[in-house]
Amino acid sequence: MSKSVRSISRRRVLRGMGAAAVALPAFDALFNDSGTAYAAASDPKARKIPTRFVFWFNGNGIPEKHWIPQETGEDYRITPCLSPLARFRNDFQVVSGLDNAAAALPQPGNSHYPSMSAVLSGREFTGRGAGGPSLDQVVAARVGDGARFQSLQIGVSQESFGESIQRNMSWSAQDRPLPPEMFPHRLFDRLFGVRDEGWRNRQRSVLDFVGEEARSLRGDLGQRDKTRLDEYLSSVRDLERSILSLPPEYATTVERPEEGADMRDWPRIAKLQSDLLVHALASGQTRVASYMLTKCQGLSRFPWLGHTAQRHHEYTHGDVETPRGMRILRDICRWHVEEFAYLVAKLKATPEGEGTLLDSCCLLFVHEHAEANPHKNNGHAAIIAGHAGGLKTGRHTRTTGTLGDLYLTLAAEAMEAGVETFPTASQKLSAVV
Repeated sequence: MSKSVRSISRRRVLRGMGAAAVALPAFDALFNDSGTAYAAASDPKARKIPTRFVFWFNGNGIPEKHWIPQETGEDYRITPCLSPLARFRNDFQVVSGLDNAAAALPQPGNSHYPSMSAVLSGREFTGRGAGGPSLDQVVAARVGDGARFQSLQIGVSQESFGESIQRNMSWSAQDRPLPPEMFPHRLFDRLFGVRDEGWRNRQRSVLDFVGEEARSLRGDLGQRDKTRLDEYLSSVRDLERSILSLPPEYATTVERPEEGADMRDWPRIAKLQSDLLVHALASGQTRVASYMLTKCQGLSRFPWLGHTAQRHHEYTHGDVETPRGMRILRDICRWHVEEFAYLVAKLKATPEGEGTLLDSCCLLFVHEHAEANPHKNNGHAAIIAGHAGGLKTGRHTRTTGTLGDLYLTLAAEAMEAGVETFPTASQKLSAVV
């Protein structure tokens, strides 16, 4: 690999006036000649490229016949709902047949509540929240301490309908939610530390604060790393401009929409949140994140898909038994996968060592129900993307395990987090890793 003129710190940050700070991605200078491990570290563990974990959620379940492949193994046919991931076929695996065991027990609330608690924590719904820490927090407690943020909680849907269990995805412990950050403005500020009124009034860029440090660093870099730095800073500026182009009210309010009203422009927000997440992972600010695209029992409408007559939860019932209703639910769930595919694409386009950021990631995509209409809690399907820890990809696996089995496998094997138990788990799934 091309090396820099002088070695630089793995944790190099461009700092400017006030609280502004731009954490940097992994330059070629940090790696050994083959780009497979960090070079300047005496401890073999410290030389390993860190793995990252992203727990992705969409509400209300799926239409199984349009989502789950009929065939198993490597020669399965991509279904309509999974079509946005077709070009990444070798970067993900579909796992189906997973039971959400804890959701079947008698619990308070409608059936969404216990299903949501169980799919996140493997534990029963308490009446107030999840019965224990969610999977992302179990992993973060083991691998997240070395990062600036032990974990990040990211959201997109700004509806405030329902109870805490419907609005939150991450739980640090029983009944202790970690609310998702739903505003790109605020997430940007968390990552880049901007508190300057000039920036807030759209008059200055975060790069204005760190320009001198960036120029100094550039002199220490080899040509490939100079190009990498320029591209990275340009991407920060492009992201900043995109966020600042949002309507002003997008930065300040969370409101339940009026009856019959359409929600905000979620696809635009979703992509900005994914861009920010990739920056956080690439610059080492966190190794663990949760991403809540839609809420449990979500009530969104979908004007960008042309579906506004009903809300998401209503589309999963009633007319879903008709061909037209099933097509609408297929379109909605395909959009969910499209946003997930956008994140996969960004990770795969981000270089790290000899490979890409996706090579060190484990992304897990789940819903609170299996088949949406009957609120099924058995036969769940999940998507696992990335290559952390030797994840097996390019196939559909049908199993008879539980979600807990899957979670234990990913935490222990893909993330190497030292997790030995997880609620409802009794085995590791060898087909996954």
